[in-house]
Formats: sequence, C-alpha cells, structure tokens
Amino acid sequence: MDSEEALQRIKRGCEEILLESELVERLAEGRVLRIKAGFDPTAPDLHLGHTVLINKLRHFQELGHHAMFLIGDFTGMIGDPTGKNATRPALTREQILANAQTYREQVFKILDPDKTEICFNSVWTEPLGAAGMIRLAARHTVARMLERDDFAKRYAAGQAIAIHEFLYPLCQGWDSVAMRADVELGGTDQKFNLLVGRELQKHHHQRPQVIMTMPLLEGTDGVNKMSKSLGNYIGISEPAAEIFGKIMSISDELMWRYYELLSFRSAAEIAALRGEVAQGRNPREVKVLLAREIVARFHGLAAAESASADFEMRFRAHGIPDAMPEVVIAAGDGGMPIANVLRQAGLTASTSEALRMIAQGGVRIDGEKIESREVSLKAGDRKVLQVGRRRFARVVLR
Repeated sequence: MDSEEALQRIKRGCEEILLESELVERLAEGRVLRIKAGFDPTAPDLHLGHTVLINKLRHFQELGHHAMFLIGDFTGMIGDPTGKNATRPALTREQILANAQTYREQVFKILDPDKTEICFNSVWTEPLGAAGMIRLAARHTVARMLERDDFAKRYAAGQAIAIHEFLYPLCQGWDSVAMRADVELGGTDQKFNLLVGRELQKHHHQRPQVIMTMPLLEGTDGVNKMSKSLGNYIGISEPAAEIFGKIMSISDELMWRYYELLSFRSAAEIAALRGEVAQGRNPREVKVLLAREIVARFHGLAAAESASADFEMRFRAHGIPDAMPEVVIAAGDGGMPIANVLRQAGLTASTSEALRMIAQGGVRIDGEKIESREVSLKAGDRKVLQVGRRRFARVVLR
C-alpha cells in the first residue's frame, strides 16, 4: 500500500488531524511510526466507545507501524477532568491495578499481541518525584489551563477545581515525551491534552507528535457519549446475546455511525450497504450483519451465529414488527416505573391501565413477559415495549 492509500485508510472516521501535512510527511518517509493511545483504567471493562481508538491503533498496526497501548495507572489515580463539572473521586492503587489487568486481557481481542507494546505511565511518572513534577508544572500557566472549555465553565460557575486536576494534561503530555510518540490518538474531547503533548515534546527537542482525534461514539440512547455511568454502554466482555441485543436496539440512523467507527468492513462495502437500504432493503437486515460482526470479534463466530438465531427466534415468536414508533422519555436520575413508561409512551391511557395489563400478563419488554409492577427502566435504556398483541413502541430513556 502506497502512502496515499495508507493515508486514506488512516483517515477513515477521523475527526481532525493536526497537522495532516506532518502525517503525510512521516508516512512518505517509509519508517515505522510510534502510535500512542492511552486509557485510564477507572472501570474494569472496556466498551465499544473505547474501541474506536483501539480500532484506529489496529489500522496503523496493519500498516506495519508500532502500536503502543498505554494504561494510565498513574494518571488514573489523578482522574481525567475532561468534560467533568466536578472533581472526580480518586481511585486506590489496588483498584487501578485490578482494572488495568482486565484491560490487558480485553485489548488483545482487537490488537495483535505480538505487535503491541503495553505501557504503564507510572514507569516514568513516579520517578519524577516532587521536584520533577514542579518542573513539569512550570511548563504551563494557569491562564492557559483555563482556556480548556471544561475548566473555564467550572471557574465561571464558581465550581471547585482542584490543583491536581491541572496536572493531568501535563502528565498526559509527559507520556508522549517518554514514549517518543509520532502520533497520538484521542477523542475529540482530548484535543487540549494532546496539544500539551506536542508542546512538551518541542520543549524536549523532540519532533512534535501528530494529533488524530476520533469522534465520541454515542451510546445506545443515541445522544450521550457511551458511558458506563450513564448505562448506555455496550461492554466488550458482556455476554454475546447481550451485545447482539443492544446493537439491534440502536436506531437505524445511529447504525451507520457504528458501521463507520466500529466495523472492519471497507468503506466501499459500507457504501454498498447504504445503497441497498436506500433502494428498499430492510435496515434491520443490515443491522444484523453489524451485530454479528461485533459479537464475532469478541466472542467468536459460533457465538455470533447463536446470538443471532436466538434473537430472531425470540422476536419472531412474539410477532415483534420491524417498524414501530420510537418514543423518547426523560427518566430522571432514579429511573421510571414501567407503568409510567407505558403511559408516557402512549401504549396505555393511564398508569392504572398499565398496571392492569401487567397483572394480566399483557406487557412484554424486548419480547419477554413481565409479571411485576416493580420493574423500572433507567436512563440509557432502549427497549421494545409491547402491550397486548398489537401495541408496540421502541422507547429510549434519557
């Protein structure tokens, strides 16, 4: 593959490249580039949102470049303040290390273990000590830190910003110096931190890294960034049937974004599928192909086929139609009882009717009959609700 073909492969799904001219130059040099992507192990499981960056690492890896999967066992104890309106609670060293181990196990479902370097940033950050950290802090000003959107908003609102939060972008930038990164991958919300890495590399007389930002993948609710705390995530270690069902629950519009950012199909193949849907092919069939691909990646082909067969059998057995209205409901922090959901979705005229239908066994969620009025749904849930034989709605809770 020549450098132009390689560039097009790399750019797929990418939001921004700083600077693209530098990336073109480095690819044309024909040498092995050092590609960095960092993840703080603040939760034990990776989800599909994380894999957007990991997939891009794989693209570089398949082109012969050196993939560096960075586990932020040091920065994870600081807590990334990006996008937060409050100081994140600190995790213990034990929690971080336990989560880091699961990351190592999960990432090799995507990356080639023989061609991937697993790095831990405590290796070079802890030896800095107090004096080194002060010297690092001297490389940035408070005014510059307050240019970050989330810091600026919190400062303007009178919300607390802890001093250690200012250290996070500097530590992430120091990672790039220690790893001598040619390219760093990050979400669009990480742009400030990635630029800090460029500045620190310049200060240490290194060729500054190229920055590639990738879009933030929406969760199953179709609105918010995929997040375990929001309950709208698809974990790569979840059971095959769970992954399959969650992918099938996303909207037809969101399906194409998942194809772009998660599928290993070529751009030409995806374009062909879009054309088929535009010509009348049922988008549900195309969504099944995506669900099978993702499940097979993490659980194997046999599990994907089994999950697909189980899903088809369950939905056809209960006569769930392909087309139905979609209703968005604000669930609130505490979730919402199923009777209230049914009423707000227009499937029953009142909560009393909803309760009566539940008692009569006439309510199903994703094809499964519910028998308790105590069932509730939470923000991030996306469910097919059925009342009686003919009333259906796809309900999204936010």
